Amino acid sequence: MSEIEIRNLTKRFEVEGNEIVALNDVSLSIEKGDIYGIIGMSGAGKSTLVRTINYLERPTEGSVCINGVNLETLSSKKLREARAEIGMIFQNFNLLEQRNVLGNVCFPLELKNVSRKEAKERAGELLKLVKLEDKEKAFPSQLSGGQKQRVAIARALATNPKILLCDEATSALDPQTTASILALLKDINEKFGITIVIITHQMSVVTEICKKVAIIDNGKLVETGRVEDIFESPKSDAARELISGKSIRYTPVKNLTTNKIIRIVFGENSAYEPVLANAILKLGQPINILKADTRNINGKAVGEMLLGLPEDEKAREDIIAYLRETGLSVEEINDYAG
Repeated sequence: MSEIEIRNLTKRFEVEGNEIVALNDVSLSIEKGDIYGIIGMSGAGKSTLVRTINYLERPTEGSVCINGVNLETLSSKKLREARAEIGMIFQNFNLLEQRNVLGNVCFPLELKNVSRKEAKERAGELLKLVKLEDKEKAFPSQLSGGQKQRVAIARALATNPKILLCDEATSALDPQTTASILALLKDINEKFGITIVIITHQMSVVTEICKKVAIIDNGKLVETGRVEDIFESPKSDAARELISGKSIRYTPVKNLTTNKIIRIVFGENSAYEPVLANAILKLGQPINILKADTRNINGKAVGEMLLGLPEDEKAREDIIAYLRETGLSVEEINDYAG
């Protein structure tokens, strides 16, 4: 049984007399101990979706079940108890400015009437976990963005949650700090088996840490699966755009001499082989590199290239066949705006 089960979830809002459908019939399952990414462009509905997981937003239709329990059936008291097992961290940290670091981490424990001594001991343990034990007397205004997020993570872990929701938790951070926060989240997942759900618009975050991913586009779930599978062979336009950038949204090409484009994906073994050079030498045909990128997906080097091929149909077929024979994933693209 999945730890988080979302079934046929729809969320509508009334805005100035108009009905806005933020989520439309979304269904997905998240297994216990997984690091699951939910990704989409701004306004896609992903933040609304994550807020339904702990019922900060009640669905208009559909259900959210945590370990088999439908949150809609719970009394207010039981719902509060269920939420205590779901930690949450935010893009803007949401720290209490009038409290120091130790006080911020103690706060959720105080709400549960944990003794002051026990709360301080627990907070101290968590500050060691996030490597901020020397900052317990500092106030949020004295911390960097990365340090603030570490405090927020420690606070979210204070009540020993089984699930941790991260809503754009790295969007306000620079790349180096983002990498350190993602490494911390991965370490927490491995040490404690906490299920982590990451909401983001950054594919780099998903490829760095997530095992599975759901792609949301205009309130609809358009694709789900293992991160490496979707990176290798995206089925939806939204996935292609998130992986390769807006230019992959197919629009007529104007500045290239060919609109015969393919996308190839190469894995760790082929990433260091001169596949294109070999193809050009063997087949005697020109290949234009339009874009190239290599990423770390769950510790493995995986890359992509967008290639412009000759107009001659036979030459294109020979090139595609050769690339596939080398074990590369090849996707044909109709048009590309570079």
